[in-house]
Amino acid sequence: MSSRAVAPVDAMWLRMDRPTNLMVIDTLLFLNGAVDLDRLAAVVRARLVGRYPVFAERPAPGPLPGGRPRWVRDPDLDVDHHLVRATLPGDDDAALQRYVEACASTPLDRDRPLWQMHVLDGYRGGSVVLSRCHHALADGVALTQVLLSLTDDSPGGTPDLPPLPPIPRSAEHRGPPLAALDPVARLARRITDPRLAGNAARLARDGLSTARGVLSTADKLLLGPPPPAPFRGVVGTAKRAVWGEPLPLEHVKRVCALTGATVNDVLMAAAAGALATYAEARGAEVREVSTMVPVNLRPPGRPLPRELGNQFALVLFRYPTTVRDPLARLAETRRRMDAIKQSPEAVLTFALMTGIGLTARPVERVLVGFFAGKALGVTTNVPGPRTLRYLAGSPVTGILAWVPGSGTQTVGISICTYAGTVRVGFMVDAAGVPEPELLVGAFENEVTSLLRVTHTLSG
Repeated sequence: MSSRAVAPVDAMWLRMDRPTNLMVIDTLLFLNGAVDLDRLAAVVRARLVGRYPVFAERPAPGPLPGGRPRWVRDPDLDVDHHLVRATLPGDDDAALQRYVEACASTPLDRDRPLWQMHVLDGYRGGSVVLSRCHHALADGVALTQVLLSLTDDSPGGTPDLPPLPPIPRSAEHRGPPLAALDPVARLARRITDPRLAGNAARLARDGLSTARGVLSTADKLLLGPPPPAPFRGVVGTAKRAVWGEPLPLEHVKRVCALTGATVNDVLMAAAAGALATYAEARGAEVREVSTMVPVNLRPPGRPLPRELGNQFALVLFRYPTTVRDPLARLAETRRRMDAIKQSPEAVLTFALMTGIGLTARPVERVLVGFFAGKALGVTTNVPGPRTLRYLAGSPVTGILAWVPGSGTQTVGISICTYAGTVRVGFMVDAAGVPEPELLVGAFENEVTSLLRVTHTLSG
């Protein structure tokens, strides 16, 4: 039976499953109309299983005790087993949320390839596809592109393989990884360039700047405080999933045009305001809180490799929740995001993740718990297609994607742009964050407030 070793970072995600935080990436595709299940199965066989081997492989122990696991081809692979069809008991968000929450606490079967698709009928007169893929298969950026490769730009698409989707060139995904390499790469070029070797002062400045970046990253990862109340506590198995209605992306871009901020800056500032509002509503002191932000390390514009895997880093972003004025909070968010983009943090954390994946399992568990304890969870901003897509002939009306938290993390934030809209969703620990609906309403209010303030100032 053919097999291959699981890469170190992928092995880390494979071993990180806990009953309280499963390492599963959950994605919702909202559809207008019913789904032709036979047609969807044909698309999945051709574009998913036929293109990316890991969707036909299951994990198995390595040949040596304590060694890296392996991906083994599943001889009994049946795509129909991975496609689950159900009818929701109601046609509203509440019914869909309860279904998503039940799945979020249910582990994937490790005797089979680690993915599922739930086709859910009865939601607002249409359907929803809930995709569940283990993080060991690939990171969230890659899996989003994989799912989008199942869609077409018209209803008449066939299961045949279309061209591989490229990694997006959006500012959110292009800026951080490439900029993160700049300080180290620039210093290396100058040290090895004979024309600049004599410029000792310039080399010293670059070396000092790079060292400061390394020390700053080490300080965040090693000495950063844990999340404050109400975002910490004993994590349970039950989760809550909530989301808002789609907001016009043009409103966010209007704020960008008036402030010079990016779309990502505006949405992260809105998330900071929402967390502050939630803390106040729960009677807690408003303090700054950190989140983990995924940074794509794949070169933009290139197709995904057939092996997929995880090629991303997690950087710590400290939400400026204590800044009360919306515009000042946006400016501070922008400043902090720019600082991360110009630091070596993404490169260093990816190296750290790789190193953790090579350690013994007990050591890995301690290290993951230590670093995960610095953040309340993971915040993702997924830039989806700008135009309408179709899945097995049905129009896709919206997207949400949550990557898992780990350790004691309690709040996952999903921000997705798609076809001229932006939507936010929260996946939280049910006991630790008992009123997540407050977060959704506060986020939407923050976007509205920024639009109103910038419009007033612009005259």
